[in-house]
Amino acid sequence: MLPLRDDNPVRSTPWVMRTVILANTLAFVYELSYGARLRHLFDAGALVPVRVVHALGGGAPLAPALATILSSMFLHAGWLHLIGNMWYLWIFGDNVEDHFGHAGFALFYLAGGVASATLHIAFNAASSVPTVGASGAIAAVLGAYAVLFPGRRVVTLVPIFFFLQIMSLPALVVLGFWFVFQFFSGALSLGAGGGGVAWWAHVGGFVFGIAVTALVRPRRSRAWVSD
Repeated sequence: MLPLRDDNPVRSTPWVMRTVILANTLAFVYELSYGARLRHLFDAGALVPVRVVHALGGGAPLAPALATILSSMFLHAGWLHLIGNMWYLWIFGDNVEDHFGHAGFALFYLAGGVASATLHIAFNAASSVPTVGASGAIAAVLGAYAVLFPGRRVVTLVPIFFFLQIMSLPALVVLGFWFVFQFFSGALSLGAGGGGVAWWAHVGGFVFGIAVTALVRPRRSRAWVSD
């Protein structure tokens, strides 16, 4: 399934979402300037689980290792990686920012990235494979959207055998399918050496987004009633 757009207008301009997209794009352009030396940038800025675990155990300075959790969120492995992530953020991020507010969304996005990285490290503690991408933080946004707007329609490109069909589906169906695919892909990848896609980062981000949104939303609703 490939979401194309959602039927969910917003009340405010999603400045933070647009800034995040711009920051990721500029970071990728900066990556391109490294050319054949890109590996050096990834060595410094990518998340490497075994390095974080080693630092947590006192074997290396902790601050630089933890800093890669944030820096890795703005690095991507290629144009398709970047475009895919930013596409999902563009479709679903504006409504989540509209709900949390600009500052709240910025904090939520970064916290989602940290939560997703934490689960990725937990499942790949011995991995020396560099991990980059904003997909963990974006997964948190998808989880929030699933809680806030489960019935909103999402125009989606759906492959049916050898044909592509455009369908209008509830957001919960589209995002639920996405999560199930991530979860089972992660389960199948266990013991595979830690390479490829960081499936558990996606799972961790999505679950974080659901949990935080489910906890915060009732409090906001009560606050609105009391005003």
